[in-house]
Amino acid sequence: MDKKIVIPGDLLSENARNAGYGTYVKNNKVYSSLCGIENSKEDKVGVIPLAGTYMPAPNDVVIGIVVTVTPSNWFMDIAAPYDGMFHVSEYPRRVESADMPSILNIGDAAILRVKDVDDSMKVELALRDSSLQKLRTGQIVEVEPVKVPRVIGHGGSMISMLKKETNCNIFVGQNGRIWIDGKDEDMELLKKAFQLIQVESQRSGLTDRVYGFLKNEIEMQKQPKPAAYFNSKKKIVPDTKEEPSEENHSEETYRKIDVLLDPEA
Repeated sequence: MDKKIVIPGDLLSENARNAGYGTYVKNNKVYSSLCGIENSKEDKVGVIPLAGTYMPAPNDVVIGIVVTVTPSNWFMDIAAPYDGMFHVSEYPRRVESADMPSILNIGDAAILRVKDVDDSMKVELALRDSSLQKLRTGQIVEVEPVKVPRVIGHGGSMISMLKKETNCNIFVGQNGRIWIDGKDEDMELLKKAFQLIQVESQRSGLTDRVYGFLKNEIEMQKQPKPAAYFNSKKKIVPDTKEEPSEENHSEETYRKIDVLLDPEA
């Protein structure tokens, strides 16, 4: 059964304690504040928006791309309306200003944590965690930020299955950017799976659907390819045996005639 689509004002719960993301409370009841999919987990009910831009929040883990390097900050594109500011003091070790481009230069990508977001939407980033790092290999793909929960799956079910079936390393940023690393053919298969997730994100049983898709694609890849056609016709080799020339033929004829006419022969 497809999940329930709700609009702003729809009643979600009679208990204010159940209020989750995308909701508001009125008269101790929980209502939807967004147009999206009702999402109930344990004692919380929320709404996954059908569309929208990533809005950074403290403790979000995101993938950022360096757009500017100043003497004390890296400014990062975090796929949001506002760039993130990564101060040099938030790097795990001391870095001199002159060395900053050698650590992270324009175009480089990294996994960072949102340290703080103030009222003016100034976004501060940090890298002080063993799980946060510069990305040196692999590829970055993007999905709609609102589809990130579906890419991860309930209890991490989807992402675990994707890692196992494609043999790829995967990290999903909450801003909709996903880092993948593996063999080229495996990463291409994984990108197809992400596309399917986005298209069918509103349907139930999505993990099983994507699993079936991957199994089918892998089986197709294992099938032997048709052999190339080779022309088996034998080449015609011209007969190089020398034909007797007209001159040689005449001399032979005359010799035989002479023998017949010579009585002493």
